[in-house]
Amino acid sequence: MTTFWIFIALVVLISLMLIWIPHFRQQKMLSAEESGVRKQTNLELFNERAGILAKELEEGLLDQTEFDALKKELEIGLLQDMKIAGDDSLDTKLKAKGILWPSIMTVGVLAVSGYFYSTLGAYQELATPPQAEASPHQGMSNEQIMAQRVQMMEQQVQAEPENSQAWFSLGHAYISANQFDHAVASFDKVMELVGTASELLGPKATALYYKNGQQMNPQIQALVDQSLALDPNDPSTLLLVGMDAFFTADYQSAITAWQSILDSDRKDVDRTALMNAIESAQMRIQAETGVMPNDRTHNPMAAATAEAGVKTVDVAISIAPELADQVSSSDMVFIFARSTQGPKVPLAATKISANSLPVTVTLDDTTSMGGDVKLSSAANVEIIAVLSKHGSVKAQPGDLKGIVASVAVGKEAKLLLDTVVQ
Repeated sequence: MTTFWIFIALVVLISLMLIWIPHFRQQKMLSAEESGVRKQTNLELFNERAGILAKELEEGLLDQTEFDALKKELEIGLLQDMKIAGDDSLDTKLKAKGILWPSIMTVGVLAVSGYFYSTLGAYQELATPPQAEASPHQGMSNEQIMAQRVQMMEQQVQAEPENSQAWFSLGHAYISANQFDHAVASFDKVMELVGTASELLGPKATALYYKNGQQMNPQIQALVDQSLALDPNDPSTLLLVGMDAFFTADYQSAITAWQSILDSDRKDVDRTALMNAIESAQMRIQAETGVMPNDRTHNPMAAATAEAGVKTVDVAISIAPELADQVSSSDMVFIFARSTQGPKVPLAATKISANSLPVTVTLDDTTSMGGDVKLSSAANVEIIAVLSKHGSVKAQPGDLKGIVASVAVGKEAKLLLDTVVQ
């Protein structure tokens, strides 16, 4: 608003300058012109009279003494005429235009500008800025918003009763709205339209699980078994298995279920959320046993894996003594391995609490980042560890970092966190 009015003021000021500057310049030019005309006239009269005197001297009508006296008198008269403000010899005196004309133009510019702005401008919108567009859900609670969305989806399936995707979305919306019976009915409808599939049995089992107060029963377990028989890597079913295992304090089973999702090639899963869930389960195990679940020395599952001949890398991680005072209880250590040849893609990764240092962790195919590329496919890997103070895998200024340039898969490595990231 202020910028707009400054711009208007500048435009008006420039307009007024275009009116008044020529006026004052004209006054000055006319004054100079009038003075020049007067001087020129006096000089012409002087030269004319001096010529007459010279002619009379040649003809002998005047002697030299009379000529000199008359010429001197003529010069004195010229000097006196130059000092006189007025000039009576001029028949017409130059006159400048008065101040009335530029004053009228000034009033006209201001009046016309004001009229057109009031008629065609949008000053009312500037004076009262438009209010931000109100949210369609403004003032509504989460329950009301969800109920509204459910209602819209219900209208869609009523309009398209054969739309299986609409029924599937409605089933998930019913779960979010805690309408579990309706959710089960929606998934049954989808299976009626497209047939039985693990991606439908898993959500149906989840709805029944929530309805049963987050406890398994024979009906729910039967659905889980049927779903995993059709697809052992179905994410919706494995999420439910991991969640139930976590709630029953079977943290290793929860990690196994969630890790199976990460190891699959599914792109429609929230990998960050799964990694956070796995971390929570690992922290619970550490709190109960004092060791991380991927510490092969105390983890029977990891030990069995190693004995079976699966290629692994054991990394003994410690912190430089001079940097030990920079570690806080909330810091996390991210460890990952990547091949020394080819693309620098992480083949395996895990994270631990800084409180557990020093510790030995095992990297293998069970800690892969998913996809076809696994640790066992590499001959030598580079190990990188970052002690993060910001919760980010990417090293930030102030974090601590350590690197093992190369270690053969199947061997052990010692990694020292000895570098402060700048």
